[in-house]
Amino acid sequence: MTQPGAGEQHRSGARRAGAAAAVAGGAVLATGLAGSLGAAAYVARRALTPDRTRPDDTHLLTVDDGTVTLGVTPETVVPGRYGLWLDHESGHVRLGDVVDLDERAGRVRRRVLGTDFGHLAPGYGRWNQYYFSGPPDRSLGLRTEYVDVETELGTMPAWVVPAEARSDRWAVLVHGRGARRHECLRAIRPLHDNGINVIVPSYRNDLGARRGPDGRYNLGLSEWRDIEDAGLYAVRRGARELTLVGWSMGGAIVLQTLARSTLADQVARVVLDAPVIDWADVLAHHAELNGVPHAIGELSRVLMGRRAARRLVGVHDPLDVAQTNWVARASELRHDILLIHSVDDEFVPVGPSLELARARPDLVTMEPWDTARHTKEWNTDPERWERSVAEFTAG
Repeated sequence: MTQPGAGEQHRSGARRAGAAAAVAGGAVLATGLAGSLGAAAYVARRALTPDRTRPDDTHLLTVDDGTVTLGVTPETVVPGRYGLWLDHESGHVRLGDVVDLDERAGRVRRRVLGTDFGHLAPGYGRWNQYYFSGPPDRSLGLRTEYVDVETELGTMPAWVVPAEARSDRWAVLVHGRGARRHECLRAIRPLHDNGINVIVPSYRNDLGARRGPDGRYNLGLSEWRDIEDAGLYAVRRGARELTLVGWSMGGAIVLQTLARSTLADQVARVVLDAPVIDWADVLAHHAELNGVPHAIGELSRVLMGRRAARRLVGVHDPLDVAQTNWVARASELRHDILLIHSVDDEFVPVGPSLELARARPDLVTMEPWDTARHTKEWNTDPERWERSVAEFTAG
């Protein structure tokens, strides 16, 4: 066999080097893509996975007669009324306004309005917006029925607070992501005073409730079925008119219920507190807060909606995030809405709520708030909150 000349040897070497570089570049690209895909899948899973346990986040420094001194955090310095779980929920106290604040020393003193159970002492606890700690009969002094609602997944526990007089008006109260039914207790009094029966249901993946097919939050795209079943329970008990009330993700669930449920025609009014109007906006906000690159955040939302990526994300059915954008879907709305949302909400940005109010001024009554952190509008001004809800839901 004739040996190649120098020119041909050079060209052959160049082809081999080029091929090797292409293979190496392809491997790097594939590794990069795999890494991006893995990172995006992780971000998606984190967003959809229920938090079963939450750590204590508040340091109780000293306890005095009628007050407690706490370590300064973004939560503990905000004015208003709040709850505080004590030492991994071994107790619960209700706290009032700030008495004294020394930011340099990292100390804030607040009034103690009541101890529901447990022993208030220096140590650690967990801040909460619920303020009330137990079922309505224990926390509000209102007659309460402990019932089970039949759903496609089995029975789900719920509280029912009947109106004083016979009434065919019912309200369904829907808590947010990772919250408990206690979140809804703050709304019961103004509704009850208006002669409205109240049901506070559980939904899939709640603590103490049935697990969904994938054990993950579905952004309201499956949870609405459990809220529909709570509404059907009310109808079987004589409801002819429904009011839906939702906080945070509970607002997203309520909006899906309005769009998908056969009960939508029986809904007269809707109250939304710090609602998720557009999940893409919320997810992008949290990705930025956690230093997730924009492209990874975008890819995570794409994966949620791809059937082929269900195993990567860990969901039973793909989640089309676009279906949760109610600014884009504003023309589909047909119910009167009271929308309460603080401009200082750090968890669910107020922007989409303001956009929705501008898009549908014929339906949406925007009740702007400031100072309050996420779903804590009632806490900073309970009288105003209850007055707004009472006036909106009056017969």
